[in-house]
Amino acid sequence: MTILGNIIKSVITLKDVLSTAPDPIESQKKVLLDLLNTAKETAFGTHYKFSDILNAENIQKAYSQNIPFFDYNKINEEWWCKLQEGKENITWPGSTSYFALSSGTTGKTSKKIPVTDAMVEAIRQSGIKQVFALSNFDLPADFFEKEMMMLGSSTDLEDNNDHLEGEISGISASNIPFWFKSYYKPGEDIAKIADWDERVQKIAENARDWDIGALSGIPSWIELMLKKVIDYHNLEHIHQIWPNLQVYTSGGVAFGPYSKSFHALMGKPVTVIDTYLASEGYIATQIRPETDAMQLNIDSGIYFEFVPFKPEYITASGSLVSNAPVVTLAEVEINQDYVLVISTVSGAWRYLIGDTIKFTDVKRAEIKITGRTKFFLNTVGSQLSVNKMDDAMKALEKDFQITIPEYTICAKRGDDGEFYHFWYLGSDLKNADNKAIAKQLDVYLKNANKNYRVARSKALKGVKVVVVATDVFYEWNGLNKKKGGQVKMERVMKEEKFKEWEAFVNKN
Repeated sequence: MTILGNIIKSVITLKDVLSTAPDPIESQKKVLLDLLNTAKETAFGTHYKFSDILNAENIQKAYSQNIPFFDYNKINEEWWCKLQEGKENITWPGSTSYFALSSGTTGKTSKKIPVTDAMVEAIRQSGIKQVFALSNFDLPADFFEKEMMMLGSSTDLEDNNDHLEGEISGISASNIPFWFKSYYKPGEDIAKIADWDERVQKIAENARDWDIGALSGIPSWIELMLKKVIDYHNLEHIHQIWPNLQVYTSGGVAFGPYSKSFHALMGKPVTVIDTYLASEGYIATQIRPETDAMQLNIDSGIYFEFVPFKPEYITASGSLVSNAPVVTLAEVEINQDYVLVISTVSGAWRYLIGDTIKFTDVKRAEIKITGRTKFFLNTVGSQLSVNKMDDAMKALEKDFQITIPEYTICAKRGDDGEFYHFWYLGSDLKNADNKAIAKQLDVYLKNANKNYRVARSKALKGVKVVVVATDVFYEWNGLNKKKGGQVKMERVMKEEKFKEWEAFVNKN
């Protein structure tokens, strides 16, 4: 009998019945108030006169009017660099326990994003919320007795000047509660292995010893791990070794592009739950099975603002112009793309996280990730966002009966001097008809996007497609020191980076 599982499930269900959902708008007002009160005596809070903002009639409005937008470079050069020197009370009271390393989508130099003890606790609280939301997914009692595979970066954090450094997944895994350690796989020893390939090899070797009920991690690396286990044990699908696998918690990037290739590795259906854990905090989590949208974590140390995603508000580098209009949670509209701006208990203030989202349910504060500000392609007026590109890939998957979990695109002049969109698609399709795929892609984008259709009638000459093995994308990420980490593959590349990419593809 699954006695323990029934007890755990009963507790989760009872908690869900007894708890009252907080009002998102009021919760956000309280979060901002707490942030400002806590940080008003810091160097940042003194400089920007948080005490005056707290005395304003409308605190949210005063906050947005008196604090500028910050991208990583701006806040790091002006403030966070002091934290890395060991200074205290800069953007948040006290010292910083951790720095989350994130190389983002360009370059090999890691960003160092502060993670305070308050943020570690906020992430823990959001994780508890996710666990209690499992009561909505009608999972059997024995699920709560199975083990969970959390696949992220190494938990062997580097000690640097009185703080620890590592990727956010490694920081989170290194702070799991003691009672969860018996459920946690691959276990502390394997999780500390820095080399990704070595760590996955160890997972494959030990896979038969574990009864995995849930997976958690970035889709691309989860897929590679599953393929390794399947190949190592000569299986047809993963359920032949983990028959009780029932849940996959996705995160880091939108799951949609990986859905078809992920499910192809399964022997039976699994419940996919989307989450949104970034280096800057735990942004949102899916709490209902009726939708794949995620609910913003509105009462866990993050204050949200939203800038309508329009070309005139975005700079060439993907940041915001200084006078871009901003709205609060009380003012957002459904199905409008927004640039996400956050303020957090780690001392991020009006921080441009780089993602774009849209609301699917305003009352529930439920969102979907729609792309990255840096991945917005507006060369010659085509105005393609990542969600439009993702939709195009899904259409191609259906039309050509293939999987395309990865892709990248560059708008540049061809040999004839005309502008083209050059696409590289990651697929295991052999002998792909690149011209046929390019033609169908062009047709789909014309039908789905008015601006693209207009651009094609003017300066945008056409579409060129090259299909390469999906592994080429993963090796490229590995080359850029992001293998197994919080990777966001460059969906749109600038010409200089695209030259490096094409040289890499040709070499491999």
